Amino acid sequence: MTRQSFRADLLMLFIAMIWGSTFVAQRLGMDAVGPFFYSAARFLLGAMLLLPLVYYRGKEENGATASLWRDGTVLGLIIAVGINLQQVGLQYTSIANAGFITSLYVVIVPVIGIFLRHSMHRATWAGVFLAVAGMYFLSVKGNFEVAKGDWLQLTGTFAWAAHVILLSSLSRNHDPIRLSVVQFFVCGMACLLLSLIFEPIASQHVVQAVPAILYGGVLSVGLGYTLQVFAQRNAIPSHAAIIFSMESVFGALAAWLVLGETLSARAIFGCALMLSGMLIAQLVPLYLQKTPPSEPHPH
Repeated sequence: MTRQSFRADLLMLFIAMIWGSTFVAQRLGMDAVGPFFYSAARFLLGAMLLLPLVYYRGKEENGATASLWRDGTVLGLIIAVGINLQQVGLQYTSIANAGFITSLYVVIVPVIGIFLRHSMHRATWAGVFLAVAGMYFLSVKGNFEVAKGDWLQLTGTFAWAAHVILLSSLSRNHDPIRLSVVQFFVCGMACLLLSLIFEPIASQHVVQAVPAILYGGVLSVGLGYTLQVFAQRNAIPSHAAIIFSMESVFGALAAWLVLGETLSARAIFGCALMLSGMLIAQLVPLYLQKTPPSEPHPH
């Protein structure tokens, strides 16, 4: 492993820590403001923070064209669906559950690919089986009931998977920074519209939520995405798959350290199965077929 690859691994580990711990900021932010307003504030802030990078990169042939806004709008609306289901779901489930269930998009992506006539490696099926079994131990209680928040997180996971699939296709035609600014802006405006319709907004509550908004907007969206772009230039794909899958683990650790959330032995076993399934689904096809893992998205 080269020095550049090692630095990329350290950067990706830092990013995974940021994205995992952001679940805590999302929960704390909702102590003061509604889920829609929090999502709007962090994504609009994240879009603003990426604007200097757009200026730095200068004018390009594929700048702010109609197709950029069209594709960015589609991607932004999908992010809005995923992030709002995640944000609302956090009110009804633990951060650990939310983190691990959200991470299931890495096994849902190849399953959706089947309907798009993409081939699916047998190891991916094994990963899906382990992930589903893990979610059973994590979410299904003794009376076979599943928490409302877990259902919301699982539904949102399909939005994240759809975003990954569309992004892999649409991003080929656009500068990645410009596309990110557009999709984050559209997501933020969609969330703001929902907030204005469904949530009362008081200035004193917004002030209370500023630290959580800054963490989610500056670190998770702005810094996290920017570092990801630079880190993955020199990253080894198998390392990226493993490190970014650790996001859910960091989320559970952050929830334990900051909020005192704990998991039962049954839930920990379920998390271990889910993490194993995610890694198998990503790494085995990579080694056997040289297929790159699905790229993660900023949370």
